Amino acid sequence: MSDHISGPRALSDPIADITDVYAFPSPEVPGRLVLVLNTLPMAKPSDLFSAGLLYRFRLRALRPGSETSGWDFVPEDDELVLDCVFDSPEHVSDPNTGEPGHEQHGTCVAPSGEQVSFRVNAEEGGTGQGVRIFAGVRWDPFIMDARAALATIATRKLAFTDHGTIFLDGKNVLSIVIEIDTEMLPGWTLVGVVAETLTRGEFNVRIERVGRPEVKNMMLAPRDFDPVNRDLEIRDLYNMDDAFHLGDSYSGAYRARLDANLAFWDGLDGKADWHQGENGSHPLTDLVLADYLVVDVTKPYVEQGSFLEIELAARHGEPNATCGGRTLNDDVMDTLFTQLVNAGHGPTISDGVDAATRPGTTSFPYLALPNPNPPEPPEHH
Repeated sequence: MSDHISGPRALSDPIADITDVYAFPSPEVPGRLVLVLNTLPMAKPSDLFSAGLLYRFRLRALRPGSETSGWDFVPEDDELVLDCVFDSPEHVSDPNTGEPGHEQHGTCVAPSGEQVSFRVNAEEGGTGQGVRIFAGVRWDPFIMDARAALATIATRKLAFTDHGTIFLDGKNVLSIVIEIDTEMLPGWTLVGVVAETLTRGEFNVRIERVGRPEVKNMMLAPRDFDPVNRDLEIRDLYNMDDAFHLGDSYSGAYRARLDANLAFWDGLDGKADWHQGENGSHPLTDLVLADYLVVDVTKPYVEQGSFLEIELAARHGEPNATCGGRTLNDDVMDTLFTQLVNAGHGPTISDGVDAATRPGTTSFPYLALPNPNPPEPPEHH
């Protein structure tokens, strides 16, 4: 799930569907920030990127806000953008077998304006000044018992077990991995990271944008609890909005949906750990709508426990202890479900899945090799 199949447009055009976004300090090279954008749920080993899409990372420095919530980080106006585009595939023959195949090349425009070229699925990637890029098919690192999460929503009861299963374990994704020197972020400490897919050409239309996991599928998708817009599929509207500057047009609809759904999650253990405002506003709604990963680029890599650590520390008025962001192997769903259900005041709410069958690595390009025989995708009706 995460952001897999996160709305009608993603379902109809899966090549533009962002499944996950990760941002973390390099465990291999100090002083580098790793950005990961995964797309195309259930990718086949032979799948390639779209020549009609622009794959974009957007980074902004964050400063503490003035709101009493404590985690209201304000994005600065200056923005660092990394854009990747791909050529149409070329027909090639395997030099050993003579079998026909395809080869694809891509280009990343670095913040300096340098165009860094690379070949898709080449392990070494491409390198430029302060930048390194890989693009290709990889094992999907996201872990979650998606069936149990959906059953929780459907039955209104926690459906997780001690031994959960990863939905379609062994599925692949198309992955873009970019390493940048943090010297490109002069004076930045806290950085907001969001990834997008857009149409390529003179006029760019955003198809998807993703910051944190499960915002669309677990928090915005359920409609039954929403007293205002129960018949509205809201996720495609949400994708159109700028993560760093949410517009006013649909903010009321987002808030009504989130206030209701977050209250549902909070009540699953039989008590309210998040105290809603008089108008039903939920304390987590503002955090969710500030939908970008928050990374401290001055802190070193940690494997587990960094996701949401910066935001929660700020809420408690404490300095953050980790790099924040999101690493490939961090069990983020346990962190997220625990905050949603008991605000961290009770036991860990685990989905029973603790690690990927093939975890991410500590060397470039960090994601595990693809599954040559991935499971067949489910049929959608």
